[in-house]
Amino acid sequence: MHLLPQTDQLRAIHTVIRDRDCTREDFVFYSRRVIRLLLEAGMDLLPFTKKDVTTPVGAVYPGLEFASKLCAVPVIRAGESMEAELREVHPGIRIGKILIQRDKQTKLPHLLYRHLPDDIADRYVLLLEPMLATAGSALAAIDVLLDAGVAEDRVIMINFLSSPEGLRRVADARPRVKIVTSAIEDRLNEHAFMVPGIGDFGDRFFGTTDSGARE
Repeated sequence: MHLLPQTDQLRAIHTVIRDRDCTREDFVFYSRRVIRLLLEAGMDLLPFTKKDVTTPVGAVYPGLEFASKLCAVPVIRAGESMEAELREVHPGIRIGKILIQRDKQTKLPHLLYRHLPDDIADRYVLLLEPMLATAGSALAAIDVLLDAGVAEDRVIMINFLSSPEGLRRVADARPRVKIVTSAIEDRLNEHAFMVPGIGDFGDRFFGTTDSGARE
């Protein structure tokens, strides 16, 4: 698990977006700032190889370049909130999709849709899943990637908020998966919402329900 440095600036941003009276415009703006930090931290976990280049003044710079191919797989719908920022960081990146829905009676996750790059087994994968609460959907998404041939240690989950329970469950079930998050919450409440939490991230980002964000 890789936690972003808990700077005063990050805490100030979290203060804005956790406020139930935060407008959707501010929620999207400040969430995207954190998403950019998460993506940069996640890409820093990729392997690099040495590459020397000649600078405009004729000197040699001992640099680095990505050693492996990369793709991203957002979990529909909240994970799609990270796509635009990812394309700014990595234009032209291949993107797959996974749709998982939890059964209202059994509370178990069900795979409804998957569409992945043909060569995903040869790539490192950024799994875009903003909320890690019970970890049921996250583990189901990870298993979709593993079934497609992706090595467990090549999965990097980009996650906005994590619960201690969710982190422990992923660590127990898939210990080689890397998780990058901006905050670890105190606990889950009786409704499996994180506390202090942020509400439903997807609803607040896309403005589809009244989840604490005002128009």
